[in-house]
Amino acid sequence: MPPLVEVEPIAMLPTQAGCAAFLSDGKKTILMYIDPAVGAAINLMLSGHQPARPMTHDLYHFTLQAFGATVSRAVICDLVGDIYHARLIIEAENEIMERKIIELDARPSDGIALAVRCRAPLYVVSELWNNLEDMSTELANLRNSQDP
Repeated sequence: MPPLVEVEPIAMLPTQAGCAAFLSDGKKTILMYIDPAVGAAINLMLSGHQPARPMTHDLYHFTLQAFGATVSRAVICDLVGDIYHARLIIEAENEIMERKIIELDARPSDGIALAVRCRAPLYVVSELWNNLEDMSTELANLRNSQDP
């Protein structure tokens, strides 16, 4: 795996076309647009609220747990055109199976949601991270414009 930058979601803001997801390493912030339903789910998880019934990412998390598996990390690894690509790294081990690591193709939004839900780290490949525009100022401006 190439060098990675650890990030965390710091803001999920609704837009007319979906949700603006801001990820930061504490120094730089990037922006990607994601599905509004997944953005709402991430916001719910980040706020600590528990829905009355399991959401899709909860169900996936519970299924993994039932099989002795966990999300070890999510990695946003590429940008092709205007579409981000990610990998979800799953580790499984139980009484009848030795440790196994599985790497799955994933939408970054699902990778973010599962990393948040499973309390797993979220990364961006360093080369990709270095080529992305810093959106820290834009996020600050958006937050300031929303203040009463």
